[in-house]
Amino acid sequence: MKSFINVSDIGPLDKALAEAFEIKNDRYKYQHLGKNKTLMMIFFNNSLRTRLSTQKAAMNLGMNVIVLDVNAGAWKLETERGVIMDGDKSEHLLEAIPVMGCYCDLIGVRSFAGLTDRDYDYAETVLNQFIKYSGRPVFAMETATVHPLQAFADLITIKENLSNHKPKVVLTWAPHCRALPQAVPNSFAQWMNADEDVDLVITHPKGYELDPKFVGNARVEYDQRKAFEGADFIYAKNWSNPGVTNPEDYGKITCEDRSWTVDTEHMSWTNNGKFMHCLPVRRNLIVTDDVIESPNSLVIPEAANREISCSVVIKHMLEAL
Repeated sequence: MKSFINVSDIGPLDKALAEAFEIKNDRYKYQHLGKNKTLMMIFFNNSLRTRLSTQKAAMNLGMNVIVLDVNAGAWKLETERGVIMDGDKSEHLLEAIPVMGCYCDLIGVRSFAGLTDRDYDYAETVLNQFIKYSGRPVFAMETATVHPLQAFADLITIKENLSNHKPKVVLTWAPHCRALPQAVPNSFAQWMNADEDVDLVITHPKGYELDPKFVGNARVEYDQRKAFEGADFIYAKNWSNPGVTNPEDYGKITCEDRSWTVDTEHMSWTNNGKFMHCLPVRRNLIVTDDVIESPNSLVIPEAANREISCSVVIKHMLEAL
C-alpha cells in the first residue's frame, strides 16, 4: 500500500476489520515490522487524538517517530506554484517534501481545507504533492476532504457494539459556531457505504448536501426526526456548506438552526441508539451534556480505536516496503 486516503486503499474491508480485532487483542504482535524504520508525522493543523494515536500505533509496531509541526517548529511553507516568495514564507513545499522523505520510511500528513477554493481543496493539492514528491508511502491523518483513520475507527466501534441485526446508522449534521470542513462526514459516509451490513442515512438541512461521490447509496433525509426513527447509531458532526448545490456557498455557514443539536429528545426517537462523535465536540451545541455523558455514548471507545485503525494502516504500509 503506497498511499492511504480512501476505503478502497485498505483492501478487502472484512480482512482489515479482522486485522483490527487481532491487533486489539495483541497490540505488539507485529513489532518486528517497524524495527529500524521511521515514521514522520507532519502537522499543518492542530491535533490531539490523531497525534497521540498515530504515534502510539507506530511505536507499537516498533517504529521510530518524528513529529513536525509546520506552523510551530519549521520554516513557514509556501504551498502554491508560481508565487513570488517575498512574504513571510521562507521555504517551498516542493523542496521541503523531498528533504522530509530523506529522513523517514513512511509519512503521515494532516492538512485541513482552506474552505475558500473548493477546487483546490477537493483536488487534495497539498496531500498529492507529498505523494508525488516525497518518494515515500503517504497516509492521510485528515486532509482537505477526508479523514479515513477516523472513519475506520468509527466502523470498528460500530462492529464492537452491534446487536443481532443490520444496524441503521445515521450521520446527522449539527450546528457549530465555526465553519468546519467536510472531511469527517465525507469519510464516514464513504466507509459506511463500503460495508454492506450497514444501513446508512444522512440527514442535514437543505443546501448542505455532501459531494455525491461520498454520499454513494446512502439515503438522504432532510427531516431529522424521520432520520433518527429506529436508528441504532447516531453520528453527529457539523460541516460547513459543501458548495454542491451552490458553489458560491462553499465553506460558509448558511444554517445556524439549533434545533438540530442532539439532545435527549432526539435520542428518544432512536432504537436505544448509541451516540458517536469524532471529538473534539462543542457541548450543548453539537450535543447536550446528558447525551454525551450517557451510558450510550461511545465517544471514548471510538477515540481509543484510533490507535487500532492506524495500526492496521501502518502495518499494511510496512509490509509493502
